[in-house]
Amino acid sequence: MLLAILISNFAGNILLERFNGVPSEERLHWRTFLVKLGADNLKGARNEELFVSSQKSVYIVYTVLGGVCIYIVGKDEYDELALTEVMFVITSSIKDACGKSPSERLFLDKYGKICLCLDEIVWKGILENTEKDRIRRLIGLKPPNPTEI
Repeated sequence: MLLAILISNFAGNILLERFNGVPSEERLHWRTFLVKLGADNLKGARNEELFVSSQKSVYIVYTVLGGVCIYIVGKDEYDELALTEVMFVITSSIKDACGKSPSERLFLDKYGKICLCLDEIVWKGILENTEKDRIRRLIGLKPPNPTEI
């Protein structure tokens, strides 16, 4: 199961988080731990350079993408190799939604589209879609027709 997807800026402020199967009382611990892990290891990291860590029975893959840090936590069948694949899908979808590697501002400008992408990629802690074209097609929203309102 994918336990968490967390995206922060370099200052450690959480921009987006998704938890699956993590009790609410443990979420603060995970937020703090992941941001500290990134602060310790992501300084000077190249764009999309993957880092791997493990704590107890969970695996963590994290990276820098433009002006944001992305963390993915998994357990059981989602080991470091599977999380690497999930990270690739998420980073390519974010770049696709933003048109390039996002700065923090661009990430926040495209926040809604990025959330839709994550919803299509991961569903209840399970990897759902990995094909970029399918994800793009699924998130395509049409504006409401004013005559139908």
